[in-house]
Amino acid sequence: MNKEIISRIERVIEHLELSVSAFADAIGVQRSSMSHLLNGRNKPSLDFVLKLVDTYPEVKLDWLLKGKGNFPETDNIEEELVANKADLEIENLKTGPIRRESVTGQEHNKEPYKIVMFYSDGTFDTFNAKKD
Repeated sequence: MNKEIISRIERVIEHLELSVSAFADAIGVQRSSMSHLLNGRNKPSLDFVLKLVDTYPEVKLDWLLKGKGNFPETDNIEEELVANKADLEIENLKTGPIRRESVTGQEHNKEPYKIVMFYSDGTFDTFNAKKD
């Protein structure tokens, strides 16, 4: 079990892309203690474990000690996003057609009366609508 915890600690260090020294400094333990722990000379103390999970809240205590759950948590987040997307697609299918409403609340019958075309050489043409 001790080796499993140590392998999970190594996985955290790799995930964070830190050196062992930088990791030790970040959680506030001696570098030599970290070296002894990873080499199997010492077991992780309660103080060490608490410093780790306090410094990196994404590391869950259950996962670190027992291997329950996932690390990093993004595995669960991706699954939730896929499930939520499917729910949204179903919800979108259930909604009716979208009604367009005028911003002012009044509908106007707009018809174009003039079209102006600008050309790259600086000239333009104007077209006026015929009135019946």
